[in-house]
Amino acid sequence: MEQKKLAIIATKGSLDWAYPPFILASTAAALGYEVQVFFTFYGLQLLKKKPNLEVTPLGNPGMPMPMGMDKWFPVLGLALPGMQGMMTAMMKQKMKSKGVASIEELRELCQEAEVKMIACQMTVDLFDMPKAEFIDGVEYAGAAAFFEFAGESDICLYI
Repeated sequence: MEQKKLAIIATKGSLDWAYPPFILASTAAALGYEVQVFFTFYGLQLLKKKPNLEVTPLGNPGMPMPMGMDKWFPVLGLALPGMQGMMTAMMKQKMKSKGVASIEELRELCQEAEVKMIACQMTVDLFDMPKAEFIDGVEYAGAAAFFEFAGESDICLYI
């Protein structure tokens, strides 16, 4: 039987959007899938050695707010200076208290499971991102190279 393949395109660079590609990639690899993740535009933040990821409740109406904040704290209040940092700290604390692995830990799991992580070369060039800022083991390629794998994959996800 031929090995199943999972292709993921990661485009988001916030804390809450960092989890899906790494959780899905590591799970699929553990289940025996060959996995490639193509990081483009803001998703490249997930490949930085020292990612500074934050979560924002703005523009995310489905985000459950702690302590019923959605009932007593209007959306406009979430735009106040410091609120994003506070929400990020609260999210990280909640994840830690629930035993959820950090982004760095999930990323390491993916590397150990031989998930191929590809940085979009065009986006790296567009944003003048130094390759020294990225973790070791990242490959650099264009969309055409990723399409070869994605076209043969059993599952292709856009995150």
